[in-house]
Amino acid sequence: MTWVKQRNPNEPEFVQAVEEVAEVIVPFLQTDAGKAYRDAKILERVTEADRIFMFRVPWMDDQGNYQINRGYRVQMNNAIGPYKGGLRFHPSVNLSVLKFLAFEQVFKNSLTTLPLGGGKGGSDFDPKGKSDDEVMRFCQSFMTELAKHIGAYTDVPAGDIGVGSREIGFLFGQYKRIKDHFMGVLTGKSLQYGGSLIRPEATGYGNVYFSREMLKERGDGLEGKTCVVSGSGNVAQFTVERLIGLGAKVVTLSDSSGFIHDPQGVTAEKLEWVMDLKNYRRGRISEYAREFGCDFFEGEKPWRIGCDLAYPSATQNELDERDAKALLDNGCKGVFEGANMPCMPGAITLFREHRAMFAPGKASNAGGVATSGLEMSQNKLGLTWSRETVDEKLRDIMSDIHDKCVEHGRVDNGYVDYVRGANLAGFLKVADAMLAQGLV
Repeated sequence: MTWVKQRNPNEPEFVQAVEEVAEVIVPFLQTDAGKAYRDAKILERVTEADRIFMFRVPWMDDQGNYQINRGYRVQMNNAIGPYKGGLRFHPSVNLSVLKFLAFEQVFKNSLTTLPLGGGKGGSDFDPKGKSDDEVMRFCQSFMTELAKHIGAYTDVPAGDIGVGSREIGFLFGQYKRIKDHFMGVLTGKSLQYGGSLIRPEATGYGNVYFSREMLKERGDGLEGKTCVVSGSGNVAQFTVERLIGLGAKVVTLSDSSGFIHDPQGVTAEKLEWVMDLKNYRRGRISEYAREFGCDFFEGEKPWRIGCDLAYPSATQNELDERDAKALLDNGCKGVFEGANMPCMPGAITLFREHRAMFAPGKASNAGGVATSGLEMSQNKLGLTWSRETVDEKLRDIMSDIHDKCVEHGRVDNGYVDYVRGANLAGFLKVADAMLAQGLV
């Protein structure tokens, strides 16, 4: 870690992501089974991106003013397939954030069993408060540069925070215009032009399916469980939808302004209202409290609310050690990461020490990229699978990921350490491919 910190100064998010993996992999490398990987310095090589692109994104706002943003694409590792990972448009985007996301993506994609490498990209552009025309002009300028570095067999981006179906459409249209061929170079597309059913739902659904497998491992289930969910965007929305469908009760949602607590539970009808609020009216979650007569806690996070299970689904580092203690003190038995790295190291340590169920995002939120891989398959075949087919494949993939975590994560007295299992299983597939391919 000293070596990593020296090579990546002022990149705390990236260092945090590497440290979480190194804590599991370095002890393994000291064993006889890990000697070949240690001698080949596989872990050191995996922490270095294959290549990183940074570029200027000029665009014009509706008032005719010139605006400048910075664009990025981190192509982290393609040992097992083309780079795959989302694009994030948010003011917080910087190189450290994208390197952490790309690093996590390598192992997440490895766990899916699909032939996908890891990458991530985006910009410090903020689509909030922008008109459709402004977003289109930005996306077209962004893709004009990005198109030089991506392709259906090279690097296949998708959406992430700030990049939904609107942005994907504008990006895809510009890529097609530049390259003059129609191919699956982006995933998360609308159904009208090569998208996949279940793709919008996949990250949230997949996290719920993974949590169900973890509960099943302990002889338990989701029905009747009280759940707290953070966020109110895509991942949170479909986490709530699937939890409701499987008999659980969700009592919180949040955004950057605070959280709502609805003791009666978020129903399917209330969720439909939230989807309209967030996806079309671009409103704040506080409006839910006024609409449905419940409490709104300004500037706070939902982790002090008593629950059986927690699904952090907003953004990185949203749940710290104090939040973890509050959850455990209030009876929470399991935490399942829907966002990327939402739990800080101290929180993860506390969950593991108390032997609570804890699902790291590289395993539990892999459903999004898994279904992106299924979208790529459909594009290459020129087919569209039914909703039931894609959902079944997603369930199978999440079950397979769970089984790999159990295989590599079972420790004393039968306890499954999913952090250990996910990191070791994800690392081994990539490491074996790199060994087989020589000094790459």
